[in-house]
Amino acid sequence: MDQIKGLAINDISCVGRCSLTVALPIISAMGIECSILPTAVLSTHTGGFSGYTFLDLDNQISPIAKHWKSLDRKYDFIYSGFLCSKEQVDLVKDVIDKFKTNDNIVIVDPAMADNGRLYGLFDMNFVEKMKDLCKMADVIVPNITEACFLTGMPYIEGTQSKEYITELIYHLSKFGVDNIVLTGVSFDDETIGVATYNVSHDEFRYYVREKINGYYHGTGDIFASVLSGALAKKMDLLDSAKLAVDFTVESILETRKIDNYDEKYGVCFEKVLPKLMK
Repeated sequence: MDQIKGLAINDISCVGRCSLTVALPIISAMGIECSILPTAVLSTHTGGFSGYTFLDLDNQISPIAKHWKSLDRKYDFIYSGFLCSKEQVDLVKDVIDKFKTNDNIVIVDPAMADNGRLYGLFDMNFVEKMKDLCKMADVIVPNITEACFLTGMPYIEGTQSKEYITELIYHLSKFGVDNIVLTGVSFDDETIGVATYNVSHDEFRYYVREKINGYYHGTGDIFASVLSGALAKKMDLLDSAKLAVDFTVESILETRKIDNYDEKYGVCFEKVLPKLMK
């Protein structure tokens, strides 16, 4: 049996359980060799912390990829997450061009917005660049807000109708991707989950779990990491999304057992890794 190899492109937030500090342990726990391409180094993530340090690694991305190419590195999947600037999107597009094959998969999480708003670093010029990156993907993993910015559809706060989700996904499919996993889908006040869409089969499927109050940093990165690993192991799209939802929910539930826990430090996914390994 060949060793599955993955490449995770994301920042390193040294404290706060997000980006590569969750992608590397999660993908490794799934039995996959995980190479990392850091886009920036931050002392903490940017949500809820002040005074954090930030160093972008633009000048390292291309040399790192060139070195890997000289080593004839090959990857079964490439997962791209948080990118710091529109210039960095172009650098990552070049990396994907170097390592994309007919046999591997590219998974893009267009991490740039939530709760109806772009993150503070970004503007509509970044959104336009992210559209180009999504067109290179086999699978895209936007949340509802990101999908709205990518498609120009209006953002609906709270619950959505299936008709709205269907239209949103159809607009996303115009990017030419094979599969879409839309997160944050909620048809009622008690549940939240995902909608998956296989373009070639025109197939919509859904999976939801109980809605948990609160805002938990890094859960999008956790979800996308599990999804990437599962897809690399040739799991079905919906089964991959189910595994990612369940792992994310169980991580939140473990976190809620801790008294006086500060949510900005992310969720205690480490406690659930043994279940994922099984």
